[in-house]
Amino acid sequence: MQHDHILILDFGSQVTQLIARRIRENGAYCEIWPFNDASQDRIKKYSPKGIILSGGPCSVTDEDSPRAPSCVFEMGVPVLGICYGQQTLVEQMDGKVEAGHNGEFGRAEINIKTASPLFGDTWKTGDTPTVWMSHGDRVTKIPDGFDVIATSSGAPCAIIANEDKKFYGIQFHPEVAHTQNGSDILRNFVIDICECSGAWTMASYKDEAIAKIREKVGSSKVVCGLSGGVDSSVAAILIHEAIGDQLTCIYVDTGTMRKGESEQVVALFRDHYNIPLIHEDASDLFLGKLEGVSDPEKKRKIIGGTFIDVFDKCAKRIGDVDFLAQGTLYPDVIESVSFIGGPSVTIKSHHNVGGLPEKMDLKILEPLRELFKDEVRDLGRELGLHDDFVSRHPFPGPGLAVRCPGEITREKLAILREADAVYLDAIRKEGLYNEIWQAFAVLLPVRTVGVMGDGRTYDYACALRAVTSTDGMTADFYPFEMDFLSRTATRIINEVRGINRVTYDITSKPPGTIEWE
Repeated sequence: MQHDHILILDFGSQVTQLIARRIRENGAYCEIWPFNDASQDRIKKYSPKGIILSGGPCSVTDEDSPRAPSCVFEMGVPVLGICYGQQTLVEQMDGKVEAGHNGEFGRAEINIKTASPLFGDTWKTGDTPTVWMSHGDRVTKIPDGFDVIATSSGAPCAIIANEDKKFYGIQFHPEVAHTQNGSDILRNFVIDICECSGAWTMASYKDEAIAKIREKVGSSKVVCGLSGGVDSSVAAILIHEAIGDQLTCIYVDTGTMRKGESEQVVALFRDHYNIPLIHEDASDLFLGKLEGVSDPEKKRKIIGGTFIDVFDKCAKRIGDVDFLAQGTLYPDVIESVSFIGGPSVTIKSHHNVGGLPEKMDLKILEPLRELFKDEVRDLGRELGLHDDFVSRHPFPGPGLAVRCPGEITREKLAILREADAVYLDAIRKEGLYNEIWQAFAVLLPVRTVGVMGDGRTYDYACALRAVTSTDGMTADFYPFEMDFLSRTATRIINEVRGINRVTYDITSKPPGTIEWE
C-alpha cells in the first residue's frame, strides 16, 4: 500500500500486537515480522520510515539470544527499542547489558532528565510519570553517541537516546495501558521523529483493498463462507463491492447458531445487499456427527472438517469457482507464526488460518488479513453496515458447541439459545452492550436441585460470561452490579424452561480463556 510504513520486529513479547495497534491508531500503517524472518532485502523492499524492536522473554546475556538484523542500524531510519529491544540495541552497538541486578516488574516511576523529541510536549524535564516495567536485566553501559534521558530506581538507563541518529531505547513498555501517556510517546516517535503523515485510514484502506481484490480475482468466481459474525460479513460486503455477482456467499447452518441467526443472515445478505447466497441447512449432519462427543478439541475438529465438506459441495454447485474468501484477521496471522520459527503452543484450534485441504483446489482470498478487530469494525462502517451489526460481540466459528461443555444435544442447544437471548437482551436494555467486549451464556453439563412453586426441579445450571478487552488477547470480567445479575438470573430461570440455577464467571484471561472450550 502506498503509505508510510513502520516495521515492528518481534522478539516474542506477549504484547507486541499492542505496539501495532497504538501505531495504527495514529494513522500509520505497520506490520509485525518475527526478527528471524526479516532479511536485509525484505526490509529494504518494505521501505519502513522507522523500525521498532519489541520486547521478549530472552536475555541478551544468554548465548545465541535473538538479535536484530544489522541492517536495521545502517538504513538511516529512526529505531526504537522497547525492553528487550532496548537491550539488544545496546549490545549490538557495543554497549553493555548485565543480568543479576534487581529487576522491576509492574508499575514504576521514571525521572525525566532532559527534553527530547521522543517526549515532545508529553513529558518535561523533572516529570516523574508512571510506567510499566517488566525486566530482570538492565543496561549498565550505553553505546557511544547515546545519552541517558530518563532513569528509574531499577533502571539507571530507563530511556536512552542518540538524537543524531534518532535511535532510542526504552526499558519499559509504552504500549500497555498501565504506562502513563505511553501511546503519546509512540505517537511522537511515529509522527514527529519518523515523520509519518498519519494518513492511513479505513477509507483509504477500503479503496485500496477493492483495487487489490479486482486485480487478484480478475474475472474469476469467489465463494465466501458466512458465519453471521462481523469478520466474514465485512469481508463479503467488501468483496461484493469490488467484483459484484462474481461473489456467492455460502451460509452453512450447523445447528449450533444463536437464536434468530440464520434468519438475520439471509435477510441482510440476500434481501438487503442482494448478494447471491446459498443457505445450506446442515444441522442434522453436524449434530449427528457431534452425538456422544464431549472433548472440546474433537468438537472443533468435527465442526471444522464437516464444514469444509459441506462448503465444498455447495461450491461445486456454483461451478468454476477459483477463490475462497475468508475473514482471517491480522492477530490470526501473527499468532500462527512463532517468533522462534517453530510451532506455537496450541491453546485451541482455529479453522480460518493455514489454508484449505488440497481437495478443494481453491485459492485463498483474505482481504482482512492486515486488520485488527477494531479496524474491521471501522471498515464495516465505511461500507455502510449499521453500527448495531458492526458492534456485535465476537462469536466463535464452532458456535454454541463450545458454549455447551460436554455432550451436545438438541435439547441442550435449545435451552442455551433461549438463555443467551435473554442475557443479551438484558444487557442491551441496561445500555451496557457496547461497554462489553463479549458476553454470552454457557450451559453447564450438570443438573442441580431446585424449588419452583411447591415442586422440586432437577434442571441445568447456567453460567454467564462477560468480559472487557481491547483485542481479545487479555480480558477481565465485566463488573456488573449485583442488582443487574440478580434480575437477569431471575429472568432466565422464569423464562427458560430447563434452567434452575445461574452463576457468573469472574475469571480473567489469563489464566482462563474467554470461551469455556
